[in-house]
Amino acid sequence: MSGVRAGRWAAGAVLPGELVLLVCWVAGVRLPGWALAVAEALVLCVLLLEATVLGRLYADRRGRGADRGRAWREAVRAVVPAPVRKLLLHELRAMASLTRWVLRRPPHGVAAGELAARYTGPQTAMMYGFVFVSVVETVALAFLIPWPAVHRVVLVLDVYGVLLVLAMHAACVNRPHVFRRDGSLRIRYGALFDLTVPPDAVASVRVDRRYPEGRLVSLAEDGVLDLIVGSQTTVTLELTRPLPFVRPLGSRAEARAIRFHADDPRRLVAALRRSGPDGAPPRAGARGDGGAGAR
Repeated sequence: MSGVRAGRWAAGAVLPGELVLLVCWVAGVRLPGWALAVAEALVLCVLLLEATVLGRLYADRRGRGADRGRAWREAVRAVVPAPVRKLLLHELRAMASLTRWVLRRPPHGVAAGELAARYTGPQTAMMYGFVFVSVVETVALAFLIPWPAVHRVVLVLDVYGVLLVLAMHAACVNRPHVFRRDGSLRIRYGALFDLTVPPDAVASVRVDRRYPEGRLVSLAEDGVLDLIVGSQTTVTLELTRPLPFVRPLGSRAEARAIRFHADDPRRLVAALRRSGPDGAPPRAGARGDGGAGAR
C-alpha cells in the first residue's frame, strides 16, 4: 500500500511541478543547470515509479483472474487520484465533442422524439471572446519571445488552449439538457456535469430567472444546487427527495432542489409539466411562470 500511496502522490505532483518549471522558463527566470537536471531526474524517477506501481498492480489483478481491461482500470484507479482522472476524462470528452461539432453530428444522448434543451446562449459570446484573446496573445508572443525553443513551447500551449476553449463550448453545444420520452430529465453542462432526474423525483418546476454568484456547480447549505451558465439560471426544479450527484472533480453530494439554465425555459417547463410521474403533471409551483423571480 505504501507504493500505491507514493504513486498517487507522484501523479498529483508531477504535472504542477512541470508547470512551475515551464512558467519560470517562459518568464525568463534562468534556473541553474544543476536545478534543471535535478528536476528532470525527479520527473524521470516519478514516471518510473508510476510505471512500476502500475505494472505490479496490473500483474496482481491479472493473477486474481481479472481480464486485461478490468486489470488496467483497477490499477489506474488505485494509483491516479480521482480529480486527475476526471480532468483527463473531461478533456477527452470535450475533444470528442469538438470533432462531432466540426462534423455536424447530431447532439449526444438525444434520441428520436426527445426534447433537446440548449443552454449555451449566455456564454457563447464570452467563449468566442476567450478564443479571440487567446489568438491575439499567441500572435503577440510570437513577436515578443526571442528564444526559438521557448516560442515553440508557448505556441503549442496557446494552440492547445484555443482548442480546449472551443472544445468546452462544443461539448456544451453537443450535450444539451434532454427531456426523455420516459419523463426523466437529463441535466448537463458539457462534459463536466451530468445528472438524470427521474419523473417521480419532480415535485414542481417553474421558469425562474436568477443571477446567483459562485462557481459553475454551487450547492447551498439548504441543498439547493445551482448549475450556473453565464451567471444565470432560468429554471427551478423542486424535488420530492434528495438526489445524489457527482461534482466535476468527482466528489459526491445531494441536492433537494436544482436551479439551471435553458435558452428556452418555457418550452422545457411546459414539457415537464405535461409529463409527471405516472402521467400526472408535476405541480406548477407557488409562483408559476409569472410569479416573483420570473421574467
